Amino acid sequence: MTQNRALTRLDQTQLDNAVRRHEMFRNARIGGARASLSFCDLSGLDLSGRDLAHADLVGASLRGADLSGTRLDCAALFAADLRQANLERASLIKTDLRGACLRGAILIGANLFEADLRDGSLAEKDRSGHLRMVQIDTNPAEANGADLSGANLTNARLSGAVAIHTDFSDAVMRGCKMVRATMRGANFAGSNMEGADLSGADLRGACLRGAVLTGATMTMTELADADMEDVLTDRPVGRVVAELGRGLDELLADHMAWVGSGGAQGTPLDLSGFDLRHAPSLAHACLTMLRAVGATLYGLDLTGVQLQAAVLESADLRGAILAEGDLRGINLKRAKLNNTDLRRVNLRPLVFDEHRSRPADLSGARLRYADFSGSSLRGANLSGADLSFANLMGCDLAKADFSAAKLFGARLERRALTDVVLDGVAGLKL
Repeated sequence: MTQNRALTRLDQTQLDNAVRRHEMFRNARIGGARASLSFCDLSGLDLSGRDLAHADLVGASLRGADLSGTRLDCAALFAADLRQANLERASLIKTDLRGACLRGAILIGANLFEADLRDGSLAEKDRSGHLRMVQIDTNPAEANGADLSGANLTNARLSGAVAIHTDFSDAVMRGCKMVRATMRGANFAGSNMEGADLSGADLRGACLRGAVLTGATMTMTELADADMEDVLTDRPVGRVVAELGRGLDELLADHMAWVGSGGAQGTPLDLSGFDLRHAPSLAHACLTMLRAVGATLYGLDLTGVQLQAAVLESADLRGAILAEGDLRGINLKRAKLNNTDLRRVNLRPLVFDEHRSRPADLSGARLRYADFSGSSLRGANLSGADLSFANLMGCDLAKADFSAAKLFGARLERRALTDVVLDGVAGLKL
């Protein structure tokens, strides 16, 4: 038996009081109480930036509500109505979203690590003790038309979910379970689905251009008319390290000798077109003046690397770790650097003498969701680069060229824009 469930309408004041007591509960303060908002009508209300972790929102209507930046970790949102809700940059770690309706919801940059978005049906006991199904005017586990671009869906469970024409572009979906999910026409461009399980999923007409599918399980996955251009799989991209003829460690030693002697000894290293994903660790390596045009360095640990004056034009460094690296004078024109860790890197010009220097060139690079926090980009060329949703907090941007760059959703400080070239920049909000 299925029966409609009436919802209890709360106004903003009533909701604020419940949330205030919940936040007191979360901080172990006297007078606090866990928010029990199941089957409440909270549509259109403001919950932005509040702490609702572990709250009970089963069957609640949050249609059109503002949940941007809200903390909903481990909350119960089973069968909740989240249509057109704003969940941008919300934290939904391990949240129970089974049977929830996310049609048209905005989840740009949201963290759904290990969230459960599987199909689900809601039941409750009537007075006689019998179970009856509860209907809440939503379609179970539906995310049609939702915007999850750049969201973190690592290890999330979407098996059986319906997400037709949903935007997952640039989302991190490592280990995501999407068994028998219906995702026709969805946009997975640039997304990272490493190790995801897509068995039996319907991806007909989906866009997977530039997506990462290494280690993914795709048994009986339907891919008719899907755009698979530039997809990164377990297949080698270009040449493999074994084709170098000598061990990479030996070649690196020769290269360091060449750099240290100013070219009098050793041999320069050219790794252009090579797939280095299975190469030995390059963390803290001296790769000064390395040439690796179009090389694949996806996901590599390059912590503390020295890449002064290196040429990595059009290289694939998505998801790589270059934190604390010395990248002065590097050439990263048109390189892929989405979701790359570039914290505290040095991208200043490489000075040869008082008359000659070489600026770091990242023109046309894809740097969506890259983390530059605490880095120096002084004098760097970022013209035409896509820095949408990048983290530029605490950066030195003096004399940097951002002309015609995209900065939609990027995080940066107003005072850092002094003496910066911003001609034709798109998406910058101050």
